[in-house]
Amino acid sequence: MTAKTEKQKMLAGEPYRPGDPELAADARRARAWMVRYNATLAASPDERRVLLRELLGHVGADAVIRPPFFCDYGQHISVGDGVFLNFNCVILDVAPVSIGALTQVGPGVQFLTADHPRNPELRRAGVESGRPITVGANVWIGGGALILPGVTVGDDAIIGAGAVVTRDVPAGATFVGNPARPLPRG
Repeated sequence: MTAKTEKQKMLAGEPYRPGDPELAADARRARAWMVRYNATLAASPDERRVLLRELLGHVGADAVIRPPFFCDYGQHISVGDGVFLNFNCVILDVAPVSIGALTQVGPGVQFLTADHPRNPELRRAGVESGRPITVGANVWIGGGALILPGVTVGDDAIIGAGAVVTRDVPAGATFVGNPARPLPRG
């Protein structure tokens, strides 16, 4: 049996070494792309979409990502039709990140798939892991929210500004606070 590459381990959610040469090359490619992309603030959304399709795994029709935008690799990110990500979005895509159609994301939102061992010996060894983030369709995420590893946000949900989302959010729910909790339906 062939041993998995560090990239295969990373995408499978297993502990991996982020300094692996293949991963380092992918990260360098993404950093070079970000320099170009983040210089396009005055460009049209159509011009920026051409650049987005160079790096991201999937970019839906009429998707808009306002620069500056930051990611680890880019290729593990999928954004659906009509998605809007405002300024200063950060997506740490050591695991897949999927954002459904018509989702609106406020400025300064972070999607953080990267995770680190709780065991100090493993942290000292320099391994990390990641868990995917999935955001459904027609979701609204307020500015400054943090979506943590492994979270799924259901269709039509609302995440309040500044929320720290540590667990799954059901479809149609509104979550606010730190840690994010559901608002009672009124």
